[in-house]
Amino acid sequence: MYYSIRHITRFRYSAPVRESVMELRMRPRNEGYQRPQTFEIVTSSRAQVMSYRDYLGNTVDHFNIPAEHSKLTVTMSSLLEMTVMPELPDAIDFNAWQILDRLTAQGDYWETLHPSHFAKPTDLLIQLANEFELQRRTDPLTLLRTLNGQLHQAIAYVKDKTKVDSPIDDALKTREGVCQDYAHIMIALVRRLGIPCRYVSGYLFHRDEDESAEGSSHAWVEALLPELGWIGFDPTNNVMARERHIRVAIGRDYADVPPTRGVYKGEVETELAVAVKVRQVNDPAPEEDLLEPVFQTMLADPEEREDSLNHQQQQQQQQ
Repeated sequence: MYYSIRHITRFRYSAPVRESVMELRMRPRNEGYQRPQTFEIVTSSRAQVMSYRDYLGNTVDHFNIPAEHSKLTVTMSSLLEMTVMPELPDAIDFNAWQILDRLTAQGDYWETLHPSHFAKPTDLLIQLANEFELQRRTDPLTLLRTLNGQLHQAIAYVKDKTKVDSPIDDALKTREGVCQDYAHIMIALVRRLGIPCRYVSGYLFHRDEDESAEGSSHAWVEALLPELGWIGFDPTNNVMARERHIRVAIGRDYADVPPTRGVYKGEVETELAVAVKVRQVNDPAPEEDLLEPVFQTMLADPEEREDSLNHQQQQQQQQ
């Protein structure tokens, strides 16, 4: 099957800014069951887009705009081929726990096994783990499938409930959040079991029954299981991450993989609008249908502003 993907990001500034530098993690990974056929980045202001691979193997496209500008639009377009994945077994051997312990003892998976910036133990997380009775009672695959469903039931999906830099306790206190929160909470819980777990940023081909918001990038998790490799779980929608999930970047948590990250010179307020459309290639999406900007103001904290230079982070939350 083929997917067409378009991701449009618009920044609007309250006054002209200059010397913008932007990193993008929007290029689908070329591995496993997905193969990007085409990829293009277009910026509204003239810029030379270059790319490099970060240490996690994600492609980072980046550019700079020295001249003054009061708005910026970045449009990513891609055509991707996705092949059908083999079915997963209902369960794996209980002895997989021993294999996991041997694998992790070697230190190769340290970064996906230990706490990270957004995915770390808190009192509320431990309380949730106790509520779920999270222990090595069944084989790892069965346990993670159960956890996927438990987390889906425990946290209500509420679009825009949290912010791009919200800690997991914000979602745990209210039991409401977005896909970014579901992913961080599940990662922290899975790592407590001694299973390597990582954050996946990407896109989802939506169906009517999905709870996550269409029109935004998506996030889920992958856990390392013996004989199966890295297996994806989407607790936001209570499904396994399979052919509808398009992988863009992997990391310890969101801090490693924001779709956009940028700075500029200028003490201004920023508004951000994002639209994402994923469709099967036989149902192409006209550009005019893709984005009706609903701008959100990103205010800088006056106490954090530099006197002579305001380096604003330009990041978008995953819904």
